[in-house]
Amino acid sequence: MEIKDSPVFESLEEMSREELQNFIKDLCKRWLAHDGLWFQAAEKKFGMEAAIELDEMAWEKFTVVEAKRIMETLSLPENGGLKSLAKALNFRLYAFINKQEILWVNSNQLVFRMNNCRVQVARRRKNLPDFPCKTVGILEYSGFARTIDPRIKTKCITCPPDKHPDEYYCAWEFSLEE
Repeated sequence: MEIKDSPVFESLEEMSREELQNFIKDLCKRWLAHDGLWFQAAEKKFGMEAAIELDEMAWEKFTVVEAKRIMETLSLPENGGLKSLAKALNFRLYAFINKQEILWVNSNQLVFRMNNCRVQVARRRKNLPDFPCKTVGILEYSGFARTIDPRIKTKCITCPPDKHPDEYYCAWEFSLEE
């Protein structure tokens, strides 16, 4: 059954633009809550190292699925370069609930920064250290970029457990090799 055949679709059609935007944010928060709870369960049962390993395995696959679906939804061309990547980054699930920015260095290089990360902010509220997401991030961002365009190279500028400035939690450099 497609969503258009569901009674839910009728409810969505009745929502205002603001209600739809809030609904999208809520769906993204639910997804992130599930991701976090899954990770905590894996950590409790198997320990942090094993939980991160499982997280890496999941994100390596999910990031490709997410990139392909975004490409399809936005009709982005294959090998669309950094312009397609920049657009796609703005449609990732967490883009609707985290504060991020894209800085163009030149036509063949951009920097993506996660300025406010819900996961890291929640840990700070609990007086916990930053979650060490660098290994997962490397798989996630490089896989996402490669799916958008295999010519895109990804470099981690900083990501926890690395030290980072107060302005952002992680930063990634994407460059296009012609």
